[in-house]
Amino acid sequence: MGKGGGCLPSKSQRDPLPLPPHRRDRTYIPPPAAPRPPRPVRIYVVFYSMYGHVRLLARAVQRGVGSVPGALGILLRVPETLPRAVLARMGALKAAAEMEEIPVADPGGLPDADGFLFGFPARYGAMAAQMQAFFDSTAPLCRHQRLAGKPAGFFVSTGTQCGGQETTAWAAITQLAHHGMLFVPIGYTFGEGMFEMEELRGGSPYGAGVFAGDGTRPPSEVELALAEHQGKYMATLVKRMVHGADAS
Repeated sequence: MGKGGGCLPSKSQRDPLPLPPHRRDRTYIPPPAAPRPPRPVRIYVVFYSMYGHVRLLARAVQRGVGSVPGALGILLRVPETLPRAVLARMGALKAAAEMEEIPVADPGGLPDADGFLFGFPARYGAMAAQMQAFFDSTAPLCRHQRLAGKPAGFFVSTGTQCGGQETTAWAAITQLAHHGMLFVPIGYTFGEGMFEMEELRGGSPYGAGVFAGDGTRPPSEVELALAEHQGKYMATLVKRMVHGADAS
């Protein structure tokens, strides 16, 4: 009982004074925020195709990228440099019309990608002039090393078995070197498919490929499967580079 006949509580029994507002704010601990899922990695599949063979490989590569959860394959074509009259004489207008819905690659947008797969036909053991012109247009990016450290690979088309399935990709590595990019070959990760001897097959440890012959031979199922594997392989690797070794 406190003094005064028990009408007032003793000091020890009185309610504590409320904390000032600023002290209450200091003691508030917000709940932990829910973890955000990692953003999808972006793989740009940039290609040039005159008769459609590389386009078919590019579609397969894009499917392979998309088969990896958290990876997005974006299909882009490089600008044509030949006049329509020349394409008409070469019988390439139909293939050109079939690719019109595919967006044209903008060199200024390349830094937005996490990785690249470039596809092109061979011309005398090197990339076609249209793809070379596109790489030439990336000079401002090279000057400031905007693509340095980004992984990239190649897939190609040749007319014959000795037309440059390996040398075309090998010669293109110089483009990546000047940009400071990382070349990613597929090696023999395709397994037994890399040792297929029963049928004609393009591709090499450098990347997927197709034998176009005189232009009438479409990619085989094995060639398309190799291209799809390359897309999946690259997407898996880029995910690990962007989100860490534990990314699956």
